[in-house]
Amino acid sequence: MRPPFSITPKTLHLVSQIERLIGRVEGLAQPKPKPHLCKSNRVKTVHGSLAIEGNTLGLDQITALLNGKRVLGKKEEIREVLNANDVYDQILTYNELDPKDLLKAHGKMMCSLMDDAGKWRAANVGILKGSKVSHMAPKADRVPLLMEDLFGFLKQDETHPLIRGCVFHYELEFIHPFQDGNGRIGRFWHSLLLTRYHPVFEFIPVESLIREHQKAYYQALETSDQSGNSTAFVEFSLSMIHQALEDFVAIFKPEPLTAKTRLETAKSHCTDQPFSRKQYLDFFKTISTATASRDLKLGTDQKILSKTGEKAVTVYRYL
Repeated sequence: MRPPFSITPKTLHLVSQIERLIGRVEGLAQPKPKPHLCKSNRVKTVHGSLAIEGNTLGLDQITALLNGKRVLGKKEEIREVLNANDVYDQILTYNELDPKDLLKAHGKMMCSLMDDAGKWRAANVGILKGSKVSHMAPKADRVPLLMEDLFGFLKQDETHPLIRGCVFHYELEFIHPFQDGNGRIGRFWHSLLLTRYHPVFEFIPVESLIREHQKAYYQALETSDQSGNSTAFVEFSLSMIHQALEDFVAIFKPEPLTAKTRLETAKSHCTDQPFSRKQYLDFFKTISTATASRDLKLGTDQKILSKTGEKAVTVYRYL
């Protein structure tokens, strides 16, 4: 069953603005930010997501931890950081459409932090706000089927992927499929969905911006709960994605892309996997089919790529 949500003028405007910024990113020559910026953004991502959950370790402490240094802090908080970094470090290994991979990621995220890491919850739960229950999650025996339906929505619905990712994030928090760790795994899976939509999102710390707007984050969840649809949360999430991408573009200003640098960019994501012209175009949504064909011809002429097959069944592989 399709989760309830509405596509508002604000939603459409934000999607168009995000796509405009992605077009600017695709005009950048470097395939990804320099290592120091990647590391800095990873620290912000881990810090942002865990700070929302009450982890008190600061950016400097998390940086030291990820550099292999000893840090004074609560054992559980240190474990949270190491687990989260491990999961984000492996983000490209997860299949965003497979619930088994969600369980696997949760198992790593919550390893040594809870007994049922990587398993759907077996007990009914309610979310407290102060002394009152603000949200009663669906009964535990419904969780497997609800999650199956939610992944079905991801696989089959034709709504714009940016909107679909926001809806998935909200619905996961509503279902509350795990006994603990739902917030951090929901934000991680949303990051995974964004990264699959466009590779640049692997390096953009959306979680850090959510942390800065934590009150609005919870308000959007609550408003969506009360209205019975995820529209408010979708609008909030898209605004965070737009702002994070805008901040990234402002900091990261290399030279325009050429055919050769586009080929280098694609290589960082294709590794040794064969790919088609259509898949190449998925990395560069603003170039034409003719430009993609010229890029790939240059790649084969210069022995950067091998080519097998003809016309619609042509595939390429990096040498």
